[in-house]
Amino acid sequence: MSKKLRLAYVVSHPIQYQAPLLRRLAQEPDIDLTVFFFSDHSVKGYADEGFGGVHVKWDIPLFEGYRYEFLPIVRHLKENTFWAPINRGFHRALKKGKFDAVWLHGYWGINSILTMITAKVLSIPVLVRVDSTLNDHPRSSFKLAIKRLFFSIARHFIHAVLPVSSMNRNYWAHYLGPDFPSFMVPYAVDNTYFQSATAIASCSREEFRQQLNLERDRPVILFASKLINRKRCIDLIDAYLGIRPTPGGKRPYLLIVGDGIERAACEAKIRAAGETDVRFLGFQNQSQLARFFDLCDVFVLPSANDSFALVVNEVMNAGKTIIVSDDMGNQPDLITDGVNGKVFPAGNVEALRAVIVSVLGDDEGRREMGRHSLERINQWSFEEDIRGLREALNHVAGLALTSIKTSKPPEPCDTAGPRVTTPILDRH
Repeated sequence: MSKKLRLAYVVSHPIQYQAPLLRRLAQEPDIDLTVFFFSDHSVKGYADEGFGGVHVKWDIPLFEGYRYEFLPIVRHLKENTFWAPINRGFHRALKKGKFDAVWLHGYWGINSILTMITAKVLSIPVLVRVDSTLNDHPRSSFKLAIKRLFFSIARHFIHAVLPVSSMNRNYWAHYLGPDFPSFMVPYAVDNTYFQSATAIASCSREEFRQQLNLERDRPVILFASKLINRKRCIDLIDAYLGIRPTPGGKRPYLLIVGDGIERAACEAKIRAAGETDVRFLGFQNQSQLARFFDLCDVFVLPSANDSFALVVNEVMNAGKTIIVSDDMGNQPDLITDGVNGKVFPAGNVEALRAVIVSVLGDDEGRREMGRHSLERINQWSFEEDIRGLREALNHVAGLALTSIKTSKPPEPCDTAGPRVTTPILDRH
């Protein structure tokens, strides 16, 4: 190509999951990327209500490797809402950049609406990406009517959508119609980073086990997420408390990584049961998570009404068996019951307990499911994101974009674990 495609990516604030993808996209030789942020609150550090007001400042680079700009702020609040922040300068930024397309993350907010209107005025096609599903949380009939009305108007400002999952694709088909242009750009994490970090963590696994005061021959169950109602950690605790020791006395440990408004209730239940094999480990930053992923034998996330939990992607990069409910947006795409994990009915504590016991009781089956997790997540990566985005850009901008790059993480220190590889994918 003689001309690079100029792409504007518009998003509320720097997001730890998205920064690696933006760096990856900026490497494409025929795409000229500029990122526009509405707010910098995630950079300075902030009290995350989902983590129970814990002060969060991400310990991974949020700006390296791509060009970005903060739009001037008219109105700013601590929390992002429909009416805040309010920014200005949309027309100046998009006109000056002479962009071929705008990729908008999110649609429900005054800034998102202003972005779509500005792009319409400047005749710039708009791609939209969110993670919503039809069952992510219940809404009243009135709110659903407002939503349908909104989409009946918004569809005239959107040229294509970028589903992050099969359930998200169904969401778009429901509100915009099955024939609306749709290109899968799956919610992925930096697989190379997490596989590399897990490989490094495996070298000091036993030291970390001792640090947590865990006996070596006992299995480890891991929960890692916000301690809020929809993540249903309390269901996992109820299931765990009913697990009896094996004939050899090897009762599993339960590690709970995360914080939130339900932490006190979870801890109170553990204290009331007199349980000493549960560890509440609080919020852990991105760079610390791989140690827990490497250490655990099984990962459990019993969420209900959860649109997409990216921590599942992260743990799959450690080659682990995953147990999730059937009410999670990434379950149909990433977790196949009996192949790389177990799926149980959301809210059914007895069923959850049964699948945990069955997985922990089958060492070889668990290792095999872990291998399948790694194989599956290697096909749900930034490379699939780039391919889907290119297809969408080809559709809306009419340019033939074909370049692609791949990378390979280092081999793990623990040679007994799954062999970490990233396949070379032919995109031409």
